Amino acid sequence: MNDLLLWLCLLGPVLLAEGLLARYEVMAYGAGWRAPVTELPEGVPYARGAAPDSPPAAYVVYLDGIGKRRVRDTRDGGRLVEAVLAGAPELRVLGQVQPYSPLADPLADRPVWAWLRHHVGLVLFLHNVMQIFVAADHRYRPLYNRAVGSQIATQLRLAGYSPGSGIPVVLLSYSGGAQVATGAVDALHTRLGCPLLLITLGGFHNGANDLTHAAHVHQLTSASDRIERVGTWIFPQRRRLFRRSGWNRARRAGKITVHRLDPATHLGPRSYISPVGLLPDGRSYLDHTADTVIALVRAFHGATAQTNEPLPGGH
Repeated sequence: MNDLLLWLCLLGPVLLAEGLLARYEVMAYGAGWRAPVTELPEGVPYARGAAPDSPPAAYVVYLDGIGKRRVRDTRDGGRLVEAVLAGAPELRVLGQVQPYSPLADPLADRPVWAWLRHHVGLVLFLHNVMQIFVAADHRYRPLYNRAVGSQIATQLRLAGYSPGSGIPVVLLSYSGGAQVATGAVDALHTRLGCPLLLITLGGFHNGANDLTHAAHVHQLTSASDRIERVGTWIFPQRRRLFRRSGWNRARRAGKITVHRLDPATHLGPRSYISPVGLLPDGRSYLDHTADTVIALVRAFHGATAQTNEPLPGGH
């Protein structure tokens, strides 16, 4: 009991500080106090995969979970990106977007946070967790969506995307990255006019964002994913009762397809992106997920190439 009280006393002020810092960043963006970061560190490409001198089949933007704190990929996210690139070299993949920073400022590169990373690593995760809830808060959500949507659009253009080209853009999100992906739809539609596909992997999001301008949403999930289930429990807009939420309107429009990746879990050796755990067919969970993602992207590219415009739903 005493240990629990000690942890509560320690975490309480930290959570309060994180909540204030998370709000400060989105307010700093809105007030124009700081300009979003656009340049990448030396040696970091704006995209990997298909050569930029010829149009790729699609641009895939990977939005990582709460472990994302620098421009370079996290360990698990990097494995998924590499698996997608290995299986579909015709794609151009961006992994540098900072889903939990409206200013596109990598957390681990800030001096104070670099010190904390070595001494109190949990604080970095708490920061990104709080950013998810700021992004979901109705008071800050429109500004947060515009900030990160603009960040994604800028990175796509720097990676060679030409607005109005008709080349599909895929937002591949893991866990909390789904909150950012669903929120970026309107900004990408406005700034790039692109056919837009969303693929959520264990998506943790509030279901409030408008998905009208998304061609389709593929929800990759598992009955063993407890974290995604927590999201559907704490965010009422994900429940069918809230018929006017963005998620439920998209569901009724036939824009959401659920794909079961059972028995994958959200984290651990049987997670969606684990190279260790094996399925009965001999593939790893990572290979299964990457194969599913590639098949969905290729199907969307094929359908978009035939119509040369975003699909009204499905593939």
